[in-house]
Amino acid sequence: MDILNAQEMDPAILLGIVNERLRLGHGNLADLAAEFGMGSLELEARLAELGFHYQPDCNQFRAS
Repeated sequence: MDILNAQEMDPAILLGIVNERLRLGHGNLADLAAEFGMGSLELEARLAELGFHYQPDCNQFRAS
């Protein structure tokens, strides 16, 4: 699935896509964010809207 408007996508849908991509092959958040055409801080901020934060030890976003 191509993500053309990650900045405008519903954060709940974005969360599922991001965690799936992190689980299936992206080694880190910076690479994934670049694929979406945004910075990792911007991606983290979008998902923080739902209360999810990046956990580098498990390479996924989890509820805080």
